[in-house]
Amino acid sequence: MGEQQQVRFPQEVIEEYAALGVDLPALFSAGDLGTRMGIQILEASADKVVGTMPVEGNTQPYGLLHGGASAVLAETLGSVGAMLHGGSTKVAVGVDLNCTHHRGVRSGSVTGVATPVHRGRSTATYEIVISDEQDRRVCSARLTCMLRDLGTPNGGQAPASV
Repeated sequence: MGEQQQVRFPQEVIEEYAALGVDLPALFSAGDLGTRMGIQILEASADKVVGTMPVEGNTQPYGLLHGGASAVLAETLGSVGAMLHGGSTKVAVGVDLNCTHHRGVRSGSVTGVATPVHRGRSTATYEIVISDEQDRRVCSARLTCMLRDLGTPNGGQAPASV
């Protein structure tokens, strides 16, 4: 699905994770599902997350971009924003996602941009706008994530499942 690009993180976020011994740019990815779908995160901060996804390989039987693929892109981008808002002591867990699909796309790629609607101590909500290569809106989505403390129940490691 192409070569992974280096994600641009704000320097203060890189330094926060580096202080914990984590090389955030080296560690970061869109996850196994995102990788399989060809999602690439181009820019990531708590204020804005931008990513792309190819239409090819992510279509439904009629040859259009699958609505579920748009949902995966939206949840990926919104979750990254929520995770960066929560910081290194929290984990972001999606609790509500809704998507409105406006138009079909048959080829090329789509770009999603996630921006915060609400950023609190225990929840973060992001609006995600997905557009085609002609900058026409394909999907509008909203994701709310719960921000859970990492805690130390298993030796200070992140929980295996949340």
